[in-house]
Amino acid sequence: MTFARVALLAAAFVAAAVFSPFSSAGSERVALSVAIDGAIGPASTRQLEEALDVAARRDAAVLILQLDTPGGLVTSMREMIADILASPVPVIGYVAPAGGHAASAGTYILYATHVAAMAPGTNLGAATPVEMGGLPSLPGGDKDKDEKDATGRPEGDAMMTKVTNDAVALIRSLAELRGRNGDWGEKAVREAASLSANAALREHVIDFVAHDTTELLQLADGRTVDVGGKKQVLATKGLPVETLEPGWFIRLLSVITDPNVAIILMLIGVYAIIFEFTSPGAVAPGVIGTICLVLGLYALNLLPINYAGLALMLLGVAFLVVETFNPTVVLGLGGVAAFLLGATVLLKTQGPGFAVSWAVIGPAAALTLGLALLTGTYLWTARKSLPRVGGEAMRGLSAEILDWQGGEGHVLAQGERWRAKADEPIAPGDSVEVTDVSDLVLTVRRRDAGRNGARQ
Repeated sequence: MTFARVALLAAAFVAAAVFSPFSSAGSERVALSVAIDGAIGPASTRQLEEALDVAARRDAAVLILQLDTPGGLVTSMREMIADILASPVPVIGYVAPAGGHAASAGTYILYATHVAAMAPGTNLGAATPVEMGGLPSLPGGDKDKDEKDATGRPEGDAMMTKVTNDAVALIRSLAELRGRNGDWGEKAVREAASLSANAALREHVIDFVAHDTTELLQLADGRTVDVGGKKQVLATKGLPVETLEPGWFIRLLSVITDPNVAIILMLIGVYAIIFEFTSPGAVAPGVIGTICLVLGLYALNLLPINYAGLALMLLGVAFLVVETFNPTVVLGLGGVAAFLLGATVLLKTQGPGFAVSWAVIGPAAALTLGLALLTGTYLWTARKSLPRVGGEAMRGLSAEILDWQGGEGHVLAQGERWRAKADEPIAPGDSVEVTDVSDLVLTVRRRDAGRNGARQ
């Protein structure tokens, strides 16, 4: 009897394992959708990576990558392209909603997707690489400033020529891989050309124009795509669409990876920790400062930064901290100069949404200098003022003689009874002032003695 039960359970388990996938495969297949809205950066890379991982684990039919971006960082763009090319799930690039665009880095990403589509009223292009970060050129500093090539840049700019040629090679390789118009892609890179949705369809840059995701899946149905070197026919018609929302960590990354926010977090962290050191036991400034400093450094680590620029900024903050405790003009001005110079060259490359804003950095530097000067002024005033504690604070105080015999006796000063001595005749009840303190013995003199001496 026991053997029969075991056999029955084993048969039921095998039947469930064999038949369940086939009976539920049709109902579980879905089209997942992820929206990249805003500048392409570390947060976008993480969001796409997680979406592709979820799509692979759930064996989704396709992943719809909805784009509405002005561009962004080249490093993040290349990581996203690599993830798309290595994806086991077909990716449909879709520029939407109406009024959206896939400019600069978005154009490269759209070229990399297995199927490319756009909504009416959208555009793409302007894929010219952004100039490398660094100090702005001085007026008249370039003799060949007026001689420009087809890209509008000064001739002889070897670095930008290399960057542009590399971008052209990338977009052409993607066009060849997906069977799209490589000539127009090169034009978008070299001449910053742009296209509307219908024009992009005529130029064979995209596969079709779709008003919404339902039409998108209908038009993509039956197309043959290359996924991981294998041909795959898409079966997307009528699939339910499930949107993947970014998690809290991705939302946090999208905020702190703005270089301006990262710099402000670092400043808050540095000064909060300084306040904790100067006021031990406050606890809150130290905790908040440490968190802000770690977040700022983590965000900068994700960005393509120039560590010399970061070192200059930290050096500038250090100079301003020293200026606070030892007021000098040189350290203050040097600290501001180092901070601003470091902010100028902080990023190796800059893109839409990832540029250091002088509207943020300038006031931050001015506020930092102002706080340093204000604190220094208070410290200098406190240094010059009379001491308020200890024996030094007793000098000049008035006292009343309680008893006196010979050259010594007792006085009442600040409500306390003190031993005292004097080099002049004094009687009980006289008003005196303290001139010195030695071994808890006050040296006093008559209050009118100094004035009388001054008249004589």
